[in-house]
Amino acid sequence: MACWSAENATKAYLNTLKMGQKAKEPNVAEFISALAAGNNAQLMVVACASAADSNTLALVAAAHQTGGKVICIVSGHEELNASKIALGVASHHVQFMVGEAQKLLLSDKFVAADFLVIDCNLENHEEILKAVQEGSREKNGTVVVGYNAFSCRGSWLSSCGSKTKTQLLPIGEGLLVTRFGVSDNSPKHGSKMGKMKSRWVVKVDKCTGEEHVFRVRFPHGKVIQA
Repeated sequence: MACWSAENATKAYLNTLKMGQKAKEPNVAEFISALAAGNNAQLMVVACASAADSNTLALVAAAHQTGGKVICIVSGHEELNASKIALGVASHHVQFMVGEAQKLLLSDKFVAADFLVIDCNLENHEEILKAVQEGSREKNGTVVVGYNAFSCRGSWLSSCGSKTKTQLLPIGEGLLVTRFGVSDNSPKHGSKMGKMKSRWVVKVDKCTGEEHVFRVRFPHGKVIQA
């Protein structure tokens, strides 16, 4: 996965905002889209508990910026038909696969996946996460986002290995963001980013109630004053 692109993140965020005006919680989709596009994701996969929703639209918007590909995994043909109806024209930019996400993600087809979105309402979301970890063992920087996370964060965190970095963000019903192959104690040699710490800062607009999430990076040893 390439270095962070603020331009891609911004454009994907705005495009998702336009595409998801009728979504119940567009802030979740906007964040996912900006994160995927900002990381220049090339193969994006979403595993849905039911039909595809605004989070799949978010990946479509990100793919427009990065030139990447979107794959949506649904459990059955009923969910497939409902997904195509829900996404409308955007469904033409998505490759759908029907089956069990855990088994599919272990196949060679998904070895190159660098950005994955998992619905934590899936009963076996922990096993899916382990399958992702297994497939990403030889590569660094794979990002996995779990949405509807407030009900499952304990099990998600216990499923992550030692070479992961996970953050819980209070967006929508909760987002868990995990990056595999990244360790604060094991920076990449010759990489400036390996010498940088980062954290998420959440600000709430007291007038509108809107949540704004910022990613702040700073060198080790430096202190950022609020």
